Order: sequence, then structure tokens, then C-alpha cells
Amino acid sequence: MPDRGGGPTGPRIRAGRPSRRVRTLLVTLGVLAVLGMAFTMFAGFWTDWLWYRSVHYSSVFTTTLSTKIGLFFVFGLLMALAVGVNIWLAHRLRPPLSAMSMEQQSLDRYRMAIAPYKKWLLLAVTALVGLIAGASASSQWRTWLMWVNGVPFHEKDPQFHLDISFYAFDLPWYRFLLGFGFAAAILSLIAAALTHYLYGGLRVTSPGARATAAATGHLSVLLGIFVALKAVAYWLDRYGLAVKSSDFKATGNWTGLRYVDANAYLPAKTILFCIAVICALLFFATLWRRTWQLPVIGFGLMVLSAILIGGLYPAIVQKFQVQPNEQAKEAPYVQKNLKATREAYGIDDTKVSEYAGKSTTTDKTKLRNDANDAASIRIIDPNVVSPTFQQLQQMKNYYGFPTNLDVDRYPTKDGKEQDTVLGLRELNLDGIPKNNWINDHFRYTHGYGVVAAKGTEADSNGEPVFTESDLPSRGDLGTYEQRVYYGEKTTTYSIVGGPQKEIDYSDDSGEKTTSYVGRSGVNLDNPLNRAAYALSFNEPQILYSGAIGKGSRILYNRTPKERVEAVAPWLTIDGDAYPAVVKGRIQWIVDAYTTSNGYPYSSRTTLGDTTADSLTATNNSRAVVAQQNQVNYIRNSVKATVDAYTGEIKLYQWDTHDPVLKTWMKAFPGTVKAKSTISADLMDHLRYPQDLFKVQRELLTRYHVTDAQTFLSGSEVWQVPDDPANDSGSAVPPYYLSMKMPDQTAQAFSLTTTFTPNGRDNLSAFMAVDSDPRASDYGKIRVLKLPTSTTVDGPKQVQSQFNSESAIAETISLLSRGHSKVEYGNLLTVPLDGGLLYVEPVYVRGGSLKYPLLRKVLVTYGGKTAFEDTLDAALDDVFGVKGTTTTPPDTGTNPPDTGNPTVKQALADAQKAIDAGKEALQQPDGPDWDAYAKAQKDLEAALKRAQDAQSKTEKPSGKNGS
Repeated sequence: MPDRGGGPTGPRIRAGRPSRRVRTLLVTLGVLAVLGMAFTMFAGFWTDWLWYRSVHYSSVFTTTLSTKIGLFFVFGLLMALAVGVNIWLAHRLRPPLSAMSMEQQSLDRYRMAIAPYKKWLLLAVTALVGLIAGASASSQWRTWLMWVNGVPFHEKDPQFHLDISFYAFDLPWYRFLLGFGFAAAILSLIAAALTHYLYGGLRVTSPGARATAAATGHLSVLLGIFVALKAVAYWLDRYGLAVKSSDFKATGNWTGLRYVDANAYLPAKTILFCIAVICALLFFATLWRRTWQLPVIGFGLMVLSAILIGGLYPAIVQKFQVQPNEQAKEAPYVQKNLKATREAYGIDDTKVSEYAGKSTTTDKTKLRNDANDAASIRIIDPNVVSPTFQQLQQMKNYYGFPTNLDVDRYPTKDGKEQDTVLGLRELNLDGIPKNNWINDHFRYTHGYGVVAAKGTEADSNGEPVFTESDLPSRGDLGTYEQRVYYGEKTTTYSIVGGPQKEIDYSDDSGEKTTSYVGRSGVNLDNPLNRAAYALSFNEPQILYSGAIGKGSRILYNRTPKERVEAVAPWLTIDGDAYPAVVKGRIQWIVDAYTTSNGYPYSSRTTLGDTTADSLTATNNSRAVVAQQNQVNYIRNSVKATVDAYTGEIKLYQWDTHDPVLKTWMKAFPGTVKAKSTISADLMDHLRYPQDLFKVQRELLTRYHVTDAQTFLSGSEVWQVPDDPANDSGSAVPPYYLSMKMPDQTAQAFSLTTTFTPNGRDNLSAFMAVDSDPRASDYGKIRVLKLPTSTTVDGPKQVQSQFNSESAIAETISLLSRGHSKVEYGNLLTVPLDGGLLYVEPVYVRGGSLKYPLLRKVLVTYGGKTAFEDTLDAALDDVFGVKGTTTTPPDTGTNPPDTGNPTVKQALADAQKAIDAGKEALQQPDGPDWDAYAKAQKDLEAALKRAQDAQSKTEKPSGKNGS
């Protein structure tokens, strides 16, 4: 037979082995792949470091990173050592091999297979468990920093009399350590048991003893450690009862001890702790007794006790002691929950006053005058008029306004403050004439200017009365830096400051260009930086594009909320960042919260659900940015600003007493500025935050009562009504409004909402909080509680009443004919002389117009409803008394004979304009709003001509008047 494997007559061919060239190529590719992966990881780290350094918050990056790395290595090594030492010990304690059974003979194949690789296998196993444990531990960096930097609350829980900081800062860390200990004990036990089995220390089918003495002692110690940890868990569970959530039939979600917890679970946990300690000692005693008998009996006793004492006994107490007399048994614990919840959410100082809901004033003139003083009623709805701003002030397609505009306070020319609706003209990349990489990231880089309008009036066409408008913007705000490089709609990166000029804005003379001169962003002069960003942004052109040169800087993370969240990852960010012009610069103002989930006895709430309303249902960008969704403590502890041009981020301490903020300031020193550094100009524009208000109003639906018996009965439970102007079925949003409550002497900028009884539509309460930080009552919550013996119409009922009146319904039908659409604005509620005044603007969008215009105003008071073209006319109608505003005279079908031909002609023209307006509203395809607007302008001009001509006729001449 020929030698197929090669022989003296020829070389042996090694089938299947690659050549040296192929091996070299494979090695090279492998090295390049490893280097590529390494640089990818490095690029992410490097760009993060560069960004944090560019915003001067590098300490946040280094502290967070070092904490994660420290936890990763410490707990990764501890887990690796725990598992590795027990594997090594189990191998060392292996019995000598003698006559082998069939079981041992089958295992011998595995022992021989791994024998050459025992050390490598041990390293691989320990490295794997170490990596997993380290990665899990590194995610606990917040828990570690809060534990090591925690400051006391100087308040104690009512059950164990421990400082609240124990529950907020210490207990979460102890629970993590306990969980890590359980994981280490279980993994070590499994690893040791497998090793003992592999090397004969444990036997399943072999005759004789099932375990060697060494294996018995080793595993019993590990089981003893596990049971000892269980004892620690029982002890910590005692304190955990103070922050335990449960479903309480009388109140729904519940946090803290109830009767059964204090009188059954608490003693049961103490007894189980003692039993677990004894059981652990029995396992440790196996080192000397070398028998499993006593430990197994002890462990069985512990399990049985857990079932009987920890489960059955509390159920018996609940069934036979609590349920027959629940209110009496639970009342003391409910009282603790009431007190703790109100304190934790900052609603403990809420002023609840009885309010009649119906006026007893018969003086109509007084009511009419009081209506003007009660509130600066805002008929321009910031959540409706954004398309109007867009149509009238967009100027260029590459500009845009946010879906929901903002309300702020700005002085008028006479120095008085007025509620102002405003938005920034931000960059809209979808409107760029031609999208390409250069246009999207180099030429179109920023928005331009503020657009503002009076909140309390519209012009004769139903358009907002702008106080700041045009491009560049000009008006009451004076001179300021108008370029907007950072904004809510700016979600992509831009490269600025280099050789490529940017489009600044366009006017009649053409495009104006500019170059960014701020120090924001990261410098791209360094080739390493360019390579890192090319990789991080998956855009290779960053590496070689000629549009990038000396001075080029890359701007990213440009929305105000994400910038604040990045530099303060321990804060929860309010969903509504709003712009303000402060000292000649546009500043985004961002409210931020510190939260905790460990306030004893305080009921938990889910931020995502509690802060949802009809606006967040249609605009996800207004959702809260929450670090933890379930909380039972919240404070508006930080006010942050982001400069719209430079992107500079400043954090200001707002709540100087908040221990959670003090803890984070200790962990990240120098990141939060003192409250005293807030300038007076900035203070003018700060306000009470919406998301905190929504959380508080949700809690106040139940926690407005302070008596445990009333709370348990559920007779006083309220609910936040659905938005009557929105079909989403979501809660009505709170509204900013300058108004005065019955105990106030002057209007205050406030945030308001209404409540209805649970499951009903009539009004049960009205709530307002003073939102002007310059006032002494800032943050003061006032609730007007309506009587339960009579009913007062709530928002939904007012809207239904409005829709059901035949005259109003007929007008609405007329306004919505053809392609027109009626849109309802914010339904505002204003307390007035014991009653409640409802005001709702009505907008019409359609026909040739693509944006809503204010056409009517609904006013309801004391059961009477008015539906007029203006707010003053509606108020006059409701109260039956003319206000101070003048209305055009009714010219009738024929102009009166004045004797003056100019006046006659002017009045005839006025009548024609009136007829033209009516005709425009009655077109078969729906109202022609362009024609209607023209008719209104013609009417105004004609009446002015008539007035001027009449005044000249009546003016005495100089000769006869001397």
C-alpha cells in the first residue's frame, strides 16, 4: 500500500493547514480588528471627556468615571476572589483516587480533559464572574456616592426613630451589599459543589458516603454564610417596612407600616432573624461535628418559621384583628403617612379655604370692575398659537417655533408687567432649500431672535399683538444677542468658526453671513479629535473635509434639557425649558429636581404618569427627564440656565435646605452655585415649575385632608379633570396666569388648576401657587374648596353648557363650515367675588388661512354665558354692564343723516364693509377669512374717517370761539 501521508519518496503534505502568508494575513487582520475596537472604545471616552471639558464640568466626568471604575474593580475582584478561592479550595480538598466506581470512571474523562488547562479555566471562570459582578456594581455609582456623602435630614421616622438619611442614603447601599453577598455566596456554593463533584468529594450514585468530610465542612461553611446573610436580610427588612409599598384597599398605593406590619411582620422579622442566626451557627458547627443532621433540622425550622411566622401569622392578624375594625386599627398609621407624604412633597403648608362658589354680590358694576382686577386674563393660548407665530413670523422656511410656546412676564413701555407669550425663532433643518452635509452642518447652524406677543389681547384680525417681531427681531425687549445656537429644536451637530461661513439671516438686501465667535464646543484643529468625532458620529467626512480648518468647533448636545442632564446626571429635569432675555442675552431656564425613593411613610408616585397631561400626550419633548420614575420625595432644588449663543450651563442652588442636594453638592463640589449669585434680572424670569406643580396637585387629590378618619373614608377624594378642549382624554394642563386669590390684595403671577370629585364632573376645588420668586409668598399653595352641599359647574360641564346653547352652537357651526376648523384655547378659571369666572378663547383655522386666529371669546359666570368677538364685550354681556372700552357704533342699514357729506360717505363705506364681512362668513365652502379680514380693516378705516370728519364739523372756529 502506498504511504498516503508522505514517505521517503516525497514530502509530507499537511492537509488543511494554511500557508505562512495566510497566517500572517490573518494575524494582521486580527490585530487590526483589536486595534479598531480599542480605538472605537477610546473615541467614545475621548469625545465625552472633550465635551465635559468644553462646558467646564470635567469634574462631573472624572468623578463619575472614577467611581464606576472603582466599584467595577473592587466588587469584580471580590467576586472573582470569592469564587476562585472556593474553586481552589474544593480542588485542594479533593479525595485521593482509589478504586473507582462507574460514576468516577465517567468523570475521569472530564478530569483528564481539563487537567492541562486547570489554571486557565480557573482564571476564565473567575474573570467572567468578576466582569459581570463589576459591571453590575459600577451601575450603583449613585448609591455609593449618596452613601459616602450623605448628610442628615435632621428629621426622624416615627417608628424606629432613625434619621431619614438612613433610609434615603444608607439602606439602599446596605441592600446592594447584601445582594452582592448573596450572589457571591450562591456562586461560590455552586462552583465549590461542582468542583467537589468533579473530583469525587461529592458522589451521587457511588456506594458509601455521599460526601467526604472535607467537602461537608467546606459546603456547610458556605451554607452557613448564606443563612447568616439571610439573617442580616431579616434584620434590614425590619427597617424596610418603613419604606415598603403595598396596596391598601382604603387608599390605593401605600408606603410605610400599617397595623399588621407593626404588630405582626415586625416581630416576625425579629424572630426569624434569631432563628437564622442559630441556623447559621449550626452550619458552622459542621466543621467539628461532620454531620448534616442538625443544620438540616435548623434550616427546615427556619423555612417552616418563615411560612408560619412570616406569612400565616400576619394573615391571621389582618383577617381577625384588622378587618373587623379597620379604621380604628389603621388610623394611627394613616396619620403618620399623611404627615410624611405632605412633608416629602412640600404640600404640608398648603392653605385650604372654604369657598362659596357662587357670588352674593348684586352690584353688577362692581362685579364688572372686579373682573378686570381679578386677573389679567390671557386669551392668547401658547399651546394653540404656535402656527400663527410660524405663519406671521417664521420669515424663512428654515426657521421654526416650538409646538408649545411659553408664558413669561415682561414690562410694558409704561413699566408695568404683563403676561407675554413668546418663542424663539429656532433653526428648522427640514426647511433648508437643499439638504446636504455642508448645508445641514456648516451653513445653517442657528436660529435668530425672539418673537413675543401680549397675552391678554389680539388685534382686530384675531392675530397676536406682537411686542417683539420681525427679522432681526425688534420691539420692547431692546438690544440682545439674537443668534440661537442652542435650543429645543436643535438636535443635530454643527461645525462653526472655521473657513466655511454661516448663514446668519436674510432680509430684503439678501443673505447675511457670520462666523461663530463663541468658545463653546470642541476644537477640531487636532487630527485626533477629528478622527474621534468621525468615528463617534459615524461621519468620515469630519476627518478629511476641507470645510473644517483652523478655528473650527463642533457643537452638539444642544438642547437645554440634555445639556443640564449631562452635567448633573443626579437631577430630574422638568419637561418645559423656557427662554428669557436676561441682560442682553437669551437664556434658557431649566427647572431641576432632587428626588428620593426612601422617605419613610411617604407614599410613592410615578413621575411619568403624574406629570402627563394633554400637552405631553401630543408633544413628547415636554416629558420629564427622570433619573428614577418611582419617587416619594421631591424638591425643586436647582434652577439652571443655558445660554442660547454660548451654550454656557450654570446651576444655581434654589432650595438651600434640601439634604439631597447638599449630598450631591458634597459629591460634586463646585458644580452648583450659591443662590445668592442669581442676578436680579434672572430672578425676574424664574417661576414655579410645572412638573412639580403637577406632582403636588396629584398628591393633593387625596392628601388635602389632614384627618386620618376622613382619609380612610375616601369621601373627600378629588381628581384632576380631563382637558375639556382636547379629545385625548388626558389631564388638563396647569396654566400660568396673573391673578389674585381671595386673600390677596393684588395680582400675582400664578400657576393654576382645578379639581373635580372622584368620578364626577362638578367642581370640587381650585388650586393656585404663587410663581413669582420675587414675592414673599413664592411657592405658597392655596386651595379653594367648594361646598359639597351644592354643585358648581366644573370645566367639562362649562364646555358642555357652552356647546349646548343654540345661539352659540349655531355660530360655531357657521365658523366651522367648509374647510374651517374651530379650536378651543385654554379654559381659564378665575375666582371672583365668591363665584368662579370661566374664560375660553375660540380660534378658527381653515379656508385660505393655515393658522388659527382668535375669533370669539367665551365667558361664563353665575350660570350666564356670553360668546362675543372680544373679551371686553363678553364680560359686558355676562355682567350686563358696559366696560370702559369703546365699541364701534351700530350704523344700521342706512347711514344717519349727519349733514356732512364726508361723514355720510364714510358711514356708507362702513356699512358696505359690515355687509362684506357678513358675506365672507357665509360662503358655501366656509368662511373666507382673507375677505373677512379685509372687510374689518375697511370698516375700521371708514369709522375713523367718519370720526375725524365729525370732529372737524363740531370744532368751533377761532373767530366765533373767541
